Amino acid sequence: MDIRELRFAVTLAEELHFGRAARRHYISAQPFGRRIQRLEREVGVLLFKRTSRRVTVTAAGERFISQARSILATIDALPEAGRPQDVRQPALIIGVLGFGLAELWPRFVHLVRDRLPSCAFVYEDLDFVDQYDAVRENRVDAGVVHYTGPVEGLAFERVLISPRVAVVPAQSEFADAEHLSVEDLDHQRWVSVACPHAGPSPWAGRWGSAPSETPPVRTPAALPDAVAATGRFALHAAAAARFYPHPDVRFIPMDGAPCEIAVATRAADRRPVTETVRQSARLLSALRMPCVTAGNALMS
Repeated sequence: MDIRELRFAVTLAEELHFGRAARRHYISAQPFGRRIQRLEREVGVLLFKRTSRRVTVTAAGERFISQARSILATIDALPEAGRPQDVRQPALIIGVLGFGLAELWPRFVHLVRDRLPSCAFVYEDLDFVDQYDAVRENRVDAGVVHYTGPVEGLAFERVLISPRVAVVPAQSEFADAEHLSVEDLDHQRWVSVACPHAGPSPWAGRWGSAPSETPPVRTPAALPDAVAATGRFALHAAAAARFYPHPDVRFIPMDGAPCEIAVATRAADRRPVTETVRQSARLLSALRMPCVTAGNALMS
């Protein structure tokens, strides 16, 4: 398997656009697309679903991309293997829910590497159900998660605050609304969202746990697809309109608590790499970006 094709696939999963992904590797879209097709033939599954208007990652593609990121992180760390053991830095395994730190990812990586220059990053996908347990159970060193309140055993550094939006079908009577209130949507049908504990989500409330004939959605990326497929409504962060655009849904600002994104670590973890992650997250909170503001540190 060609390592460069693995990098192409990871980039396409990030960009969801063949032209932009190809430009990041300094080639044109056509040969880039042929390399992706060759990779799909080699692994025997469709990694990306293409239409004339959008590119999405298939379920098999999500699993493949997660493994590809781990493989590439290991390969990228190989030059460090020749260094004496006492000067090598550990790999940092970061679990990521959805779009994670959004546009702040490059700055976060830069801040960590300022303090740990040879640190290798390994990324693992998280979903709504396992986002906290993955950190508590030491499956990842840190997690970029949706903060909805204290969680026993975890420390949080809140980094991003993105306003709340309703994801509505493009054919809905609300599709052209400039803003929606709770009352506007009180009698609508909602997509069911998986939750890490019994009962309604602290953020989405009863709307996120609405009865549904379909399985609960487990990932932020799948919510717009679920709205388009079912005609139901969903809640999301405003940043989702940039990261998960869909021709058959609209993202409408609405009343309610914003979506808070935090870096979670185990409260008892005092390793230097973990302290570096916390310090870097605190520095990120000083940044201001459109539709994104800073938060404060919290510990359960």
